[in-house]
Amino acid sequence: MKVYAMVNQKGGVGKTTSVINLASYLAEKKRVLIIDIDPQANATSGLGFDIDEETPTIYDVLLQDATAAESITPHSHLAIEVIAGDNNLAGAEIELVNAIGREHRLKEALDSVAEHFDYALIDCPPSLGLLTVNALTAADSVIIPVQCEYLALEGLSQLNDTVQMVRKYLNPTLEIRGLIMTMYDSRTNLSRQVVEEVRNYFPGKVFRSIIPRNIRLSEAPSHGEAIKEYAPTSSGAVAYKYLAAEIIKGDKR
Repeated sequence: MKVYAMVNQKGGVGKTTSVINLASYLAEKKRVLIIDIDPQANATSGLGFDIDEETPTIYDVLLQDATAAESITPHSHLAIEVIAGDNNLAGAEIELVNAIGREHRLKEALDSVAEHFDYALIDCPPSLGLLTVNALTAADSVIIPVQCEYLALEGLSQLNDTVQMVRKYLNPTLEIRGLIMTMYDSRTNLSRQVVEEVRNYFPGKVFRSIIPRNIRLSEAPSHGEAIKEYAPTSSGAVAYKYLAAEIIKGDKR
């Protein structure tokens, strides 16, 4: 199972949108698990999941001894399975501070279900706290969505430092798989300049598939749908379909 952590400590850059839509297209050919460790649980709600109190969430896996297997919920019609997030995660950072093996809890949980999936995508919170460190410790690689706007590179050096730190102390094989340029507006020079700047800063790491600014992409989660269901012919849908194919092709090398 390939485990990808979708990380950027800046909010509003397209992390959850990328997790949901990339997963939906990967699932056309692969077995896919989403892990929602963002306290806002937008990946859970954005896919239309209404988790009842009986179903364990990732909070219960990290802090209440629930197993990953019993916490997995299949999507009703997409070939995706999810370990849901909930607002209890808001306090998880504090609760994890004194927990034994605190950085490795997510990795241990995912290792137990690894044989059942080809891909696991972790939707991380917009911070570099213990939840994100758990994701980086569990992940094979990091995928970083970057918004094509002013100050796009702000914070990326700090994120890079965190990745290096986790590699040094917790996960020696962790690497950056790639950066997804999101909210690209072909009408502006700024979008083109930002893509060029990020390519210079991370040579060879920026995915060729660029995600456009697309109203359908922002509407889809409010309907509890991935873009492939909500607007399958939209420019956003086409871009994520190409991105999924690019990732699968790259992983075969």
